Amino acid sequence: MERGAELVIALTSELENVVEGFVNINDYLGKFEFTLGGNWDYEHGYFDRYLDEAHKVWLRIPFQVISGTLDGMTDESDATIKLGTPYVLKHLYNEGLDPEAVPNVYGSLMNQFQEPIDKDAKVEDHWLKQAEQILKEVEGTFRQ
Repeated sequence: MERGAELVIALTSELENVVEGFVNINDYLGKFEFTLGGNWDYEHGYFDRYLDEAHKVWLRIPFQVISGTLDGMTDESDATIKLGTPYVLKHLYNEGLDPEAVPNVYGSLMNQFQEPIDKDAKVEDHWLKQAEQILKEVEGTFRQ
C-alpha cells in the first residue's frame, strides 16, 4: 500500500461519450495495451495504459455502465458502457517506510508510508504528448 498524491490532466478526445458494448471496447482498447483497471465495480470502471516503466504515469479512460451487467474480465458481459473524458494520471509518492511512523492497530496499515515527494509537482509535457498520440491512434481506427 502506498500513500501519496495524484495529478490528473484531462484530455480532449473523440472517444468521450462513445456508447458501445463493454466486450467490444475492451477488445478494441486491448490492441492498444489498455487493460481494465483493478478498481472497477458494477457501475463504472477505467481502461488504463501505463506510459512509463515505473507504472506511475497512466493514460486512463473512465466509463459508466449504462445497461447490462459488468462482471470483470469476461467475454460474456452484456454491459453497455459510455466512455468518459480520458486523462493522464501521475502517482506521486515516496517509496519505502517512514522512519517516523507511529504504529497502531489500524493506522499502521496506512501511516507507515512517507508523505508525497512533491505535492506541487506537475505532469511533464512529454507524458501529455505521448498520451495524446496514443489517443489519436485509438481514435483513428475506432469506427472502421
